[in-house]
Amino acid sequence: MSIEPGCQFASDNTAGICPEAMSAMIQANQASARPYGEDPWSKRATALIRDLFEVDCQVFFTFNGTAANALALSTMCQSHHSVLAHQWSHVETDECGAPEFFCNGSKILLVPGAHGRVDGEMVAEIAGSRTDVHFPKAKAVSVTQSTEVGTVYDLDSLQCIGESARQCNLNYHMDGARFANAIATLGVAPSEVTWKRGVDVLCLGGTKNGMAVGDCVVFFNHDLGQEFEYRCKQAGQLASKMRFLSAPWVGLLTDHVWLNNAKHANRMAKTLASGLEALGVRIAAPVESNAIFADLSPKQTAAMRQRGWIFYEFDGIGTPRLMCSWKTTEEEIDAFLADCKNAVQASMVEQQERSCD
Repeated sequence: MSIEPGCQFASDNTAGICPEAMSAMIQANQASARPYGEDPWSKRATALIRDLFEVDCQVFFTFNGTAANALALSTMCQSHHSVLAHQWSHVETDECGAPEFFCNGSKILLVPGAHGRVDGEMVAEIAGSRTDVHFPKAKAVSVTQSTEVGTVYDLDSLQCIGESARQCNLNYHMDGARFANAIATLGVAPSEVTWKRGVDVLCLGGTKNGMAVGDCVVFFNHDLGQEFEYRCKQAGQLASKMRFLSAPWVGLLTDHVWLNNAKHANRMAKTLASGLEALGVRIAAPVESNAIFADLSPKQTAAMRQRGWIFYEFDGIGTPRLMCSWKTTEEEIDAFLADCKNAVQASMVEQQERSCD
């Protein structure tokens, strides 16, 4: 089967709905159900999430990750507070100021760290750098698991950040848009990287894991979750037909579909990265989840796009980003690598001709 170039590697958002999530939506459509989350599907999904994390957490379904992150942070901060986050984090670079908006003006303070990870030792330093009334008071720290550059926080890193958060009296937020991919890499129970490491609130991603739409906010700290349903309603996140947001979670969380989807995406990313390296293409960040940052030259990038491939550059690293998903196939990878081989060889020939001149 020939593969037409396209947007397969532009984002894991380009993949469709996985069969299990679709099947659950179809089943939810078979009969009428009570609205606004009072339906059996929402209750079942909530129970499955509590089982997954092995704790009595509070669960709220949202339409997308931006709303989940912004509303979660709004429970932690007032307008005179600040949130510590990595300089490449989604809450800083890709949410159009939504966290600041829903926090009524809270400032995001940028934390450095290698490969997109917050440096835990810097958290206390930055949180305590200014404590006077003229500067926003540090109130929360936010980490992304897995990160915007596809790396994963290990247990020790999360523990270090959690200890710094407690030391500085900060709430601990985790943006888990690709949480499943991180768990697939770490091979540990979800509880080990969340509440057992001090995480207060997790924004758990479903869209990138095979759902059509939908993330959810999971409160391990019940105090922060008080009246969160009002925030959801006010922000337009309370779906009247909530079962169509929650039912796909039932599909994903039954028989480990969520984890198998993530394992497949991660495995395809490793395969693609290995193929690129075999062509002499440098991989600019560790491949620990489903993202590959390929250091293609501008001419190689242009050549691949001329062949019909669609992908984006990531501002932080400055190289093309290639994303794999639950639906990525080896045939798609082979097709991409074949075109990339031609692009690399063409650029090498051009360099040789220039050197001869």
